[in-house]
Amino acid sequence: MSFDLLLAFALFALVSSITPGPNNMMLLASGVNFGLRRTVPHMFGISIGFMVLVLAVGFGLGSVFQSWPWFYTLLRYVGGAYLLYLAWKIATSGPVGDNGPSRGEPMTFFAAALFQWVNPKAWVMAVGAITTYTPMQGYFTNVLVITAVFGLINLPGVGIWAGFGSLLRNVLRDPRRVRVFNGVMALLLVLSLYPLVVQH
Repeated sequence: MSFDLLLAFALFALVSSITPGPNNMMLLASGVNFGLRRTVPHMFGISIGFMVLVLAVGFGLGSVFQSWPWFYTLLRYVGGAYLLYLAWKIATSGPVGDNGPSRGEPMTFFAAALFQWVNPKAWVMAVGAITTYTPMQGYFTNVLVITAVFGLINLPGVGIWAGFGSLLRNVLRDPRRVRVFNGVMALLLVLSLYPLVVQH
């Protein structure tokens, strides 16, 4: 892989990792409701789960979807239904409190990792990375490079959202503000399903 191609891919990885999407909306809400420290497993689950997804796409899962496109469609709608469930969980989260836990728990490492397999944005990112930035010469080595670079860039990118959410905890001490914030985050998570609705 040439340096220019690697640089272009790094920019793609940065932009796709840091822009709003289901993962980042959930991390922002988790940072507000549970703080940065309790959100760290969620962050690592996203990054490592996504790296496994990129490897799977690079090493042949994409051909499975070409053979059985209905399976990809099914996965997209299962992911959409799960996102609606997560939006409901965010909307009904309890207020921030220093003297006791909020209602609910932050997403675990394994739940966040598994979520990547039903996250429409994660699939678009993984397929886009493999099909656009992976040269055929030395293909398997290039897939490993793409995966490693994505991991190095993705974790700080998603961490920014969790960190920002944690900083907002001081602003959102009033339970009414927290309810409004959680409602807005839930709505944004639902709106992130727009591409799923308009694509056929």
